[in-house]
Formats: sequence, C-alpha cells, structure tokens
Amino acid sequence: MSGPPLRTQVAIIGGGPAGLFLSQLLELAGVESIVLERRSRDHVMGRIRAGVLEHATAAALREAGVSERMAVDGFVHEGVSLAFGGRRFRVDLQGLAGRSVIIYGQTEVQKDLFEARDDRGGIVLDEVDEVELHDLESEAPYVTFVRGGERQRIDCTFVTGCDGSHGVSGAHMPAARVRTYERIYPFGWLGVLSETPPVDEELIYANHARGFALCSMRHEMLSRYYIQCPLDTDLEAWPDERFWEELRARLPPDAAERLVTGSSIEKSITPLRSYVAEPMRHGRLFLAGDAAHVVPPTGAKGLNLAITDVIYLANAISEFYTTGSTDGLDGYSDKALGRVWKAVRFSWWLTALMHRFNDAGTPDGEFAFRIQQAELDYLSTSKPAQTAMAENYSGLPM
Repeated sequence: MSGPPLRTQVAIIGGGPAGLFLSQLLELAGVESIVLERRSRDHVMGRIRAGVLEHATAAALREAGVSERMAVDGFVHEGVSLAFGGRRFRVDLQGLAGRSVIIYGQTEVQKDLFEARDDRGGIVLDEVDEVELHDLESEAPYVTFVRGGERQRIDCTFVTGCDGSHGVSGAHMPAARVRTYERIYPFGWLGVLSETPPVDEELIYANHARGFALCSMRHEMLSRYYIQCPLDTDLEAWPDERFWEELRARLPPDAAERLVTGSSIEKSITPLRSYVAEPMRHGRLFLAGDAAHVVPPTGAKGLNLAITDVIYLANAISEFYTTGSTDGLDGYSDKALGRVWKAVRFSWWLTALMHRFNDAGTPDGEFAFRIQQAELDYLSTSKPAQTAMAENYSGLPM
C-alpha cells in the first residue's frame, strides 16, 4: 500500500450525477465523503444522456445549490404529446398533476455538480482502477484502489455504490441474499443528436405501425430524436438521410412538416431493459441509482430515480451522524424500492403502449397493435387516465 490510508465518513463509488449529488448533500449536512470514479472527468462530462427532470428532482437541485444554470438554460415543460393514427393529443402535466418537468441535459447536471464539488473543495478522485470493497459487514469497512500506478486505501464508516449497472458495487452484494428481476425488450432506440431547432416546444412520443419515435430537445438549436430499431441494427446502414426519412414517416403530419433536418453530431443505439435488484443494502454498503435498478428511457425515470435514492440515503446517513439512529439506514432499501417499483411499472407501461414488438405482421402482433390504438384513443379522451399519466410522468412525491 502506498502511503497511509485516507480516512472519510462515506466512500462513494461512482462520480456520475448520483455520486456527486450524494457528496454534495452529505457535505451540506456536515458529513465527509470521498468520490471514486473509474473514468476521466472529460469522459464523464462527454456522456450524452437523457434530460427530463421531474418536479421534485429540480427542487432538490435548487435546495442543494446547483441550479443556477438550470434556471437559465432549462426549459419548463407543462405538457407532453402522444401521437398515434396520424393525430396527436397533449397531456397537460401542470393542469392535471400540478407539476411540470424541466428539460435540462444530464450532461449539464453533471457539469453543475462538478463545479459545486470543486467550489466546496470536495474530493473527487478520477481514473481509479481495481476498486475493491472490504469488510462490508463490519463497522469499519474500507476501499482499496489503484490510481496513478499506486495502490491506496480509504477507511470509512459507510460505502455507497453509485457506479451504475456495470460497476463493482453491485458485484459485492452476496448472490445468495439478492433477488433480481429483469425484462429485456426485443428492440432498441436509434438516437440522433443534431444542431437543429426542435420540431415542437414539447416532447412528442409517437406510436406508429413502423415503430416508436420520440422527438426531444436539449435547447433551441440542439435536438434529440429516436426511432425504434432492431437490437442488431448496424449504425453504418443508417446515414442521416435515411434516419430523417424514417423519422418523418413515423410522426403525425403536422410534426413531419415542421421537422428541420441536418447533419448528426452523435448517433447511437440504446438497448432497453427493466432491472431491479433487492435489497439495496448489504452491511455497510448501500446501492443507489443504476447500481440497483435500470428502467427503459421511455418514462424518463433513470436519473430521477437515482436522485431520489440519493436523497433518501443522504437523509439516513445524516440522521445517523446527528442522532446515532440507524432507523433511516435500516429502512432505506424498502423505502427506495417502494418508489422504484412504481417508476418501473410506469416505464414498462409507456414502453408497452408506444412500441411495436417483434411479432408485428402476425395475427398476435396486429391484435396487440389494435389494443394499443384503442388504449391511446381512450387516453386521449379520458381525464382520469391522463391524470394518472401526468402524475407519474412529472414524478410521484418523494
């Protein structure tokens, strides 16, 4: 081991939004932390991710003092549109649920959190390798890692895993004590980022016989578009011209006419899956965000669920150091999973409603498509159904 061990109260594995936000909340509560991130800061900052912030997520960022740019650059959306059968209707989030959402890219949230941690002298160690967690069932766990060719150690009281579904934290949960639930969807999203004005002022989710499509945005001259595609799709087979043609075919006529096309600046394929691991705690290790659960992007819940987990966890850790009580820590997993499963349900419902499955063209596939059309037609005229969607889309109370 190179040098004496580092010491902190909470070792945070993962320097994405969940890990940095947890570090920010803990410091505001007077709790020390060190963040370990496998990738470089430039790599983390360059990841293009979703950007729909629930009402409660935006409020939490404000309370944590990381909302200055969001207040200027974020777009408040009070509704969302669903399209089917050549027409579309709007779900009034603000009018039905009393809550709006904010369109503000996860990359921008990441920038804000890095700045906040830097301003407050937070310790964020990037480009670490060979991270291992030790003695998690004791009162003195520790973390070892390699950075700059030197092996180092952090002694701590708690370890939090915010390192995503492919991180090391989840692998340290005992297999005999963990139950997992998973749904792999038989399609993906082909996504394009382009420096073009959005097709509409709000998001459009489109159900079409050719497959799902989504029109989103980052700001006035940066748009994000997706179309449903097979999982084995070759990006080389999808030049920009073909993508725009297919997207236009899946949109309602009014949106297709307003679509402004241009060269893509980023193109990727996103697989879709639902995944939950229970419990979210083992000894002094607590999981948050994608380390414990993954949802398809259809419902825009991934980042929001991670933020909720972190708030619950920060409050529980703060309670421990303030009062000595472990009630919050003992109840963390059940409390977080209660909200997680509601978001998993909503994401599954919206995914099932808007996509064509692999049986398209078969009698069963055509039956399922007609059921989707009937449900969308009902949703377009039912205030109670729209209210339920608005409540879930804008974010259930924490």
